[in-house]
Amino acid sequence: MQVDLHPEAQSELRRAALWHDQQRADLGDELFADVGSTLERIATAPQAFPIWPTLPVSENPIRRALLHRFPYALAFEIGANRFLVLAVAHAKRRPFYWLARRNLG
Repeated sequence: MQVDLHPEAQSELRRAALWHDQQRADLGDELFADVGSTLERIATAPQAFPIWPTLPVSENPIRRALLHRFPYALAFEIGANRFLVLAVAHAKRRPFYWLARRNLG
């Protein structure tokens, strides 16, 4: 199944990669690699990821995939033909700012 990033999630990923590159050369590439491997895990076993805690349970819940090396979480929905990543969200900042991006439910 296809995994898509919401346009704002793509923008968040680019901004985070640029910020990390300013901290250390090629660190942004390492972030992209971490996101890429997490997207592969989502495509392989989406139900293995927990429903985002503290959100109300809905018919189409939002799930959370934590990155291995970086303090980010991918918020995603499972659709009929694809998975939609709503946000590449920093784990310690602005919770749930991305909720309005839902569109598969």
